[in-house]
Amino acid sequence: MNKRQYVDFHILQTVPPANLNRDDQGNPKEAYFGGKRRSRVSSQAWKRATRMTFAEHLPPAKHATRTKRIAGQLAKRIEDRTELDAEQAARIAGAVLEPLGIKAGKKAGDTAYLLFFGYQQLDDITGLIAGRAEELSALDDDALKKAAQDLAVKEKLQSGHPMEVALFGRMVADIPALNVDAAVQVAHALSTHEVVLESDYYTAVDDESQKVDETGAGMIGYVGYNSATLYRYATVGLHQLVENLGGTDAALEATSRFAEAFARSMPTGHINSFAHRTLPSLVAVVVRDDQPVNLVSAFERPVPDARGIAATSAVRLASEFILSCRQWGSTPVHAAVCHTFTAENGDIAQLTEAFGANQTFPELLTGLENVLVRTWKQA
Repeated sequence: MNKRQYVDFHILQTVPPANLNRDDQGNPKEAYFGGKRRSRVSSQAWKRATRMTFAEHLPPAKHATRTKRIAGQLAKRIEDRTELDAEQAARIAGAVLEPLGIKAGKKAGDTAYLLFFGYQQLDDITGLIAGRAEELSALDDDALKKAAQDLAVKEKLQSGHPMEVALFGRMVADIPALNVDAAVQVAHALSTHEVVLESDYYTAVDDESQKVDETGAGMIGYVGYNSATLYRYATVGLHQLVENLGGTDAALEATSRFAEAFARSMPTGHINSFAHRTLPSLVAVVVRDDQPVNLVSAFERPVPDARGIAATSAVRLASEFILSCRQWGSTPVHAAVCHTFTAENGDIAQLTEAFGANQTFPELLTGLENVLVRTWKQA
């Protein structure tokens, strides 16, 4: 199907005092937007949190990893599936990866950069080697290198991508043939309002101190924090996801899994100190055939705290969506919302006009799945 379609996710989430994603000074990341200082959580931080949540609900064979240790992991698999010792397995692993152009890192078994791949892909590469393990181990270095070039290692890494790689993509600057275009784009999360950086002065007492005259702490320190209502946005390009996964069914499953993982995920920076995990106050999903649309412009003017920041942010978001659709003449294929606001703390009518009646989160996911099935499987 020669079709382009995007699924946009708009989330409002209030986080208590926290340091979700720190800068080089150890303080929460920030950005100036609309001329005011805002709390910021980088897209990289939230993508990783989403990937970790995503993987929790997948069988191990479908997991992916981003690591410098592909050579070491491949060697371990060869050792486990053959009668070769660790040294022989490592020699073969290095030889079969060398034709790809993957440069060795400073530590033995490491590559020079992180490589994102699926465990099943690594098992498939191991399968190419296992039946010839004794033959390959008996070759000298030159002959082994030549034999390794005949193995379809690159092809295994170019196909059969796990959902995580298909969603988030893979960039290998030195080896363009291994690149995978990401089907997901994730924006930096921004507070809808102005924030002020605060600092927590903390102490720790030495439990074993027996001296009566020791009144000081065992250690002292500072940690920066802020609290914020964040606007989070991500979009999934269904057409790219279908291409990456090679099929519609897998792409629809990956989209549903991403929707849940993105909504429920949370970066874990300093989480033991702040216990900052919350659930969103609002999740809106919009399916579009034209282009993805980030609605952050709703918060270019910082939200005041007079009526409650989260509730006012929700109204702002709904108004921006309505205005954008009207002015640009674009009618989404589908829009739906799950939120926790009531008539007492927000303008429910505005939310309903923009995204439809309030739904539970499971209902939101089911409705999205039904729309995508009609579009991609019944067209």
